[in-house]
Amino acid sequence: MGDYWKPDDVIASRGIYRNMVWSVIPTIVVRDCLEELALALLPATECLVEETYSKGKKAARRLWDFKVADWRLAPFFWHSSRLLLLHEPDKFYSTWLFWHETDKEFLGYYINFQLPFRRSHCGIDTRDLELDIDISPDLSFNWKDQDEYQKAIDCALILPEWTQEIEKAKLEILDRLEKCHYPFDGSWLDWTPDPTWAPPPLPENWDKI
Repeated sequence: MGDYWKPDDVIASRGIYRNMVWSVIPTIVVRDCLEELALALLPATECLVEETYSKGKKAARRLWDFKVADWRLAPFFWHSSRLLLLHEPDKFYSTWLFWHETDKEFLGYYINFQLPFRRSHCGIDTRDLELDIDISPDLSFNWKDQDEYQKAIDCALILPEWTQEIEKAKLEILDRLEKCHYPFDGSWLDWTPDPTWAPPPLPENWDKI
C-alpha cells in the first residue's frame, strides 16, 4: 500500500464514514510522487454515491442524518467538466481544477476540506469535512458550506483536533492564493488528459474495507 501508482493506473477515490464507503469515484493517476498525488476525473465517469446525492444539496441527506450506517449507494455520472484532483500528503484539504469539457475553458479551482488521504488496497480513502472554497480563475474566492461545517462541529462529527488543523490549512491556502504559489501558479493550466483515456470502471474490491 505504500508504493506509488504509475501514470494511467485506475484507482478508487473513496469517502469513508463509520468504516463504510460513503462515495467511490474511479480516477486515473496523472502523477504520484512524494509531494503529491494528481488524479483525473473524466466526464461520463460512473461513480457510486449515497443515493440522495443526485437530488441536490437541499434534498440530499447529510452525515448527521444517519444515526447508524444504513445508507445505500447509487450510480451517479460525472458530467460537463473534467477535473484534476491534487492531493498533498498530510493536508486537510485537496485542490481541484475544473475545465469545461466542450470548449476546454478553465473554470477555476476548488478547495475541498477533508481528512488527509490514506492509501488503500484499491486507491485512496478520506472523509469530507463539509467546508469548501470556490476559487475563480482570477483567484478571487468564496467560502462555501460554512453553515454545514458548523453543524457538523455541533453534532460532534468534526473533532476539535480536526478544526485546529483546518484553521492552519485556511491560513496556508490564503497565503498561497495571495502569493500565487503552487498550485495557484498556473503550472497545471495547460494540462489535458491523454486522448486515449476513456471513463474508467471501478477497480475490483472497491467495497472492501
